[in-house]
Amino acid sequence: MPEDNEKTLPKDFDSDYSMPGRFEESNSEYSDVEIAKSKPKNRVILVIVMSFVIVSLGFFSYYFINQNEIDAQIIQNINVDPEKNLVNQYGVGEYGSDHAHAAIAVFVNGEQLNFGLPQFQISSKYIHFENHNPYLIHKHATSVPLEMLFASFEMKITQDCIKLNDDASTDTKNTKFCTEQDKSLVFYVNGEKYNSNISQYVLEHNDRILISFGDTESISKHLTYLESLKILDIPKKTPQYSGNEFNI
Repeated sequence: MPEDNEKTLPKDFDSDYSMPGRFEESNSEYSDVEIAKSKPKNRVILVIVMSFVIVSLGFFSYYFINQNEIDAQIIQNINVDPEKNLVNQYGVGEYGSDHAHAAIAVFVNGEQLNFGLPQFQISSKYIHFENHNPYLIHKHATSVPLEMLFASFEMKITQDCIKLNDDASTDTKNTKFCTEQDKSLVFYVNGEKYNSNISQYVLEHNDRILISFGDTESISKHLTYLESLKILDIPKKTPQYSGNEFNI
């Protein structure tokens, strides 16, 4: 009988490799390969994390150094008046630098927009409708495009579409009308077809402007109606502007 200090380990013939640790011990070569494969992945992850940290530190350092300038620019962009943007974009002159009256008629599927409604009245000091008149445009500065008139009550007209705001004076449910197979959008200035974007047009005194979406069969009737509209003469006195009041 062997002494206690001469204990021998049991032979491994019947080892159960399902026991925790036994399979790994028996496949040490396989485990070494897996560890070797995981090292490059760990290095890639480490490099990505370190790069992200470096970039983040760089951004926040720049922000804190230039915080006042950045915040001032953000506030300026938020507070920019859309009309001021258009004034700068088109180089619009000072209020009172020009004065012109023109007639406009906009038809959508045969229905005329009523610009005499309150939401369309005096929305811009540079170009607007007033006195509940549904068609007469008043322009009070040089280089004012029709886009400024449309934008003042959230209306947009492109070569292919008319987009109306929710308060538009039509009974139709859609607020956007675009050309399709049986619908067209056409522009006329003083009886002549205008092939460019009408929103860019700078009107002159006594101009007559037609914008028609739908079928073309009614164009001649719309032009005849437009010609019948009275355009006011230019008053001799110089227009003045103070606050929200317009003195024509």
